[in-house]
Amino acid sequence: MSTNVPPLMIKDNDLPTMPVKGPHRKRIGVISIVACFGGLLFGYDTGVINGALNPMSSELGLTALSEGVVTSSLVFAAAIGALFGGRLSDAVGRRSTIIVLSVLFFVGTLLCVFTPGVAVLVAGRICLGLAVGGASITVPVYLSELAPFEIRGSLSGRNELAIVTGQLAAFVINAVIGTVWGHIDGIWRVMLAICAVPAVCLFIGMLRMPESPRWLIEHGRNDEALQVLKSVRTEDRAVAEMQIIEDLAKDTTGENRVGFRAVFTSKWALRIVLVGIGVAVAQQLTGINSIMYYGQTVLIESGFASNAALIANIAPGIVAVVGGCFALYMMDKVDRRKTFTIGLSLTTLFHLLIGICSVAIPQGAALRPWVLLFLIVCFVASMQTFLNVAVWVWLAEAFPLPMRGVGTGISQLFGWGINGLLALFFPSLVAGIGITGVFFLFAGVGVLALIFVVTQVPETRGVSLERMEEGVVSGQAYRFSEWRDERDRETADRLARRASASQETEAVTSHD
Repeated sequence: MSTNVPPLMIKDNDLPTMPVKGPHRKRIGVISIVACFGGLLFGYDTGVINGALNPMSSELGLTALSEGVVTSSLVFAAAIGALFGGRLSDAVGRRSTIIVLSVLFFVGTLLCVFTPGVAVLVAGRICLGLAVGGASITVPVYLSELAPFEIRGSLSGRNELAIVTGQLAAFVINAVIGTVWGHIDGIWRVMLAICAVPAVCLFIGMLRMPESPRWLIEHGRNDEALQVLKSVRTEDRAVAEMQIIEDLAKDTTGENRVGFRAVFTSKWALRIVLVGIGVAVAQQLTGINSIMYYGQTVLIESGFASNAALIANIAPGIVAVVGGCFALYMMDKVDRRKTFTIGLSLTTLFHLLIGICSVAIPQGAALRPWVLLFLIVCFVASMQTFLNVAVWVWLAEAFPLPMRGVGTGISQLFGWGINGLLALFFPSLVAGIGITGVFFLFAGVGVLALIFVVTQVPETRGVSLERMEEGVVSGQAYRFSEWRDERDRETADRLARRASASQETEAVTSHD
């Protein structure tokens, strides 16, 4: 890349600082809780199949292939939902899209619960998949566009915590229902039916939530946008932020709007989309969702009995939630690039250890299932602490406003597509090359992903969405060291100004 990169015009230090506490923070906290019901639904719907599959197969007479179809149909549909969910959110708004998705979640749940056979079950799973894919794009973007950049990472990262909480809830509910009432025919339908409750909560809650102010400005509804900003910012910060968004939007809306065609004709747009695709695919090729979908199968293969595997499967769900809490704590303190690098290094290490131990410890040894369970738990903890939350947050931050829905949609189309292929073929892979071969394969891919992150992924932490947009368009964001150093200087200056203002306030109070 040429070194003649124009200087950035947007300075985040020009924005008034946000108070750490107050009604504006409380308001945005409530908004995040309601929107994250979408993440909870995402997690429950993708995790519930883990324990429901065996009784479902027995009642409906599923084969190994049809089990893969039932499981992967949701994931492949999520790829389509991610692509068109992004476009829909650009067209009708983030809030309106989330409301539509809540209806899809509810309808899909009803189809699955009352299915008379495989065909309707797959149709219901496809409906749920469209909703899951749409939610995976829209909810993080909605939260990132509402959040002040100082806390954007931890706020939009709450959606990923909601996802793993939903998966853990599915594992626990499956274990309780399967252990206590597993002898009852059709008990898997009850496991699936529980999903209807958060779908209703999401629908009712989002009716009272505001639209994204950035989407409103992009569509010329500036007065509404200012009112939304004032509800989640102090008045001086809202006005200043409004001006910056308006100025940038003038150059990127209308005829200058970035759609599918522009992605392939604009060098800067194509590059950030390719990087986004790489980040989304790298996340899936760790194999994390194979554990979330087929954890019971993997543990049975490791040596656990069926019921013991169902209960042991809760352990990865618990560490996923704990890891998600640590990730939220780090999200506004540690750079995304650093968390990606640490996460991929750890997951690759545990892939290798799982493969080595599955070879070294013979089948039938009493120690084998417990060692492999421990390593799987470590893998999930590493993934959730350093990768999953950071990836979803990064994807919501990296793309410029005019192509945010399109860019995240295309990236997750590929991410969900890889997810679907793994969901479809993972049982066959385990049957063909065993746990050893599967995890050695994941380790090899992890090394390639690590190289990609270090050489291609720009940093998004600690800068406003508008400044990130300018950095991507100008190419400045890809000059990793300079980009980081300038951000660090501005952050230090901002903290110094905040400390000075705090001391002045204390002095005045003391004098009075």
